[in-house]
Amino acid sequence: MNSFTVDVVGMVGVVIVVITYFLLQSEKIDSKGFLYSFLNAVGSLLVVYSLLYNWNLASFILEFFWILISLYGLRKWYKNKMQNI
Repeated sequence: MNSFTVDVVGMVGVVIVVITYFLLQSEKIDSKGFLYSFLNAVGSLLVVYSLLYNWNLASFILEFFWILISLYGLRKWYKNKMQNI
């Protein structure tokens, strides 16, 4: 894959994470809802993909934990949803 495409994928990930944070701060989405954790995970995965081609250890560590925390949030959301059925 060429460098431009990899950069675009990473930038799309950054845009998703930034927009998600803005939506949270503007109270358009709930931090305990599915969408917040899902968009954070997807955005971070796209950034990690770009980091596999343009390595930066600090950014990789940040995105790795961002993904783990997002997956934790998704798991909590799913458990809460199952308890309310």
